[in-house]
Amino acid sequence: MTDPVLLRLLLGTGGVLLVSTFAGAWLRRRFSADGTNAAVENFNTRVSAWWVMVIFVGAAFLLGRTTLILLFALISFSALREFLTLTSKARGDHLALAAAFFIVLPLQYWLVGINWYGLFTILIPVYAFLFLPVVSALSGAPRNFLTRVSETQWGLMVCVYAVSHVPALMELQIPGYEGRGLRLIAWFLIVAQASDELHYVWGRFLGTHLIAPSISRSKSWEGLAGSLVSAGLIGALLYEITPFNPWQAGAMALVVALMGFFGGIVMSAIKRDRGVKDWGHMIAGHGGFLDRLDSVVFAAPVFFHLTRYFWSSV
Repeated sequence: MTDPVLLRLLLGTGGVLLVSTFAGAWLRRRFSADGTNAAVENFNTRVSAWWVMVIFVGAAFLLGRTTLILLFALISFSALREFLTLTSKARGDHLALAAAFFIVLPLQYWLVGINWYGLFTILIPVYAFLFLPVVSALSGAPRNFLTRVSETQWGLMVCVYAVSHVPALMELQIPGYEGRGLRLIAWFLIVAQASDELHYVWGRFLGTHLIAPSISRSKSWEGLAGSLVSAGLIGALLYEITPFNPWQAGAMALVVALMGFFGGIVMSAIKRDRGVKDWGHMIAGHGGFLDRLDSVVFAAPVFFHLTRYFWSSV
């Protein structure tokens, strides 16, 4: 991959993280020499985690579409594992779970790779929805059957179906934008993740009115307003790497940020129902994969279909 725009984006992101790393080191020396300042330590942990994530995603961008599809397939696998670890299962579900991990998930990403849009959009919400419960039912274990089946279906929809729409952005056929799908993915991920982080930042400094205090103590109306405005500006400023003009890019960024918020609040509600703070501990400072994907899972399908409907030629 030799796209100079993506290379500049990666270098720019690395520059921001480098500045953040030096800032974190100064803050630690100034305010947390003994490591007891929670805010400073949390900031440094999050910066370290972002280095790891940016390096992996950046490497996938540099290596091209196949590597990127495989990376998101592995992310979906790990996220689905985190999700289903917190659900109720019986021995009769083992075959259905194996099918979800080793048949449905790879097939979904294979369909992305060959750009079979018709089947890609219905494999999980139609065929997996109908046939995986049959596999569980044939095991003859009716206790909590509806709960068990629903949790598996929700896991597939959130962790596989929704996430697979990110690499699928590469396959959109947009007139005048051929061969630049990686740029669109980069724009989407920057806006989605930035809006999530900025919601936290704005809420930390200005947030006084919580949106749903029994679900999230960090999501406030002030944080939401700040993240929407910030995401809109970021999206508009980066419009040149998209098929959108500035106002379209700003509007699409608002949609991404709002859907990201919806995803975050829903996924937080599920965690509270399960009695956990984080989905996992794979990413230091960020919890599990799903804790990073909550701003993506609701936004990716909506962004994909809006872009396809208004800008794609097919």
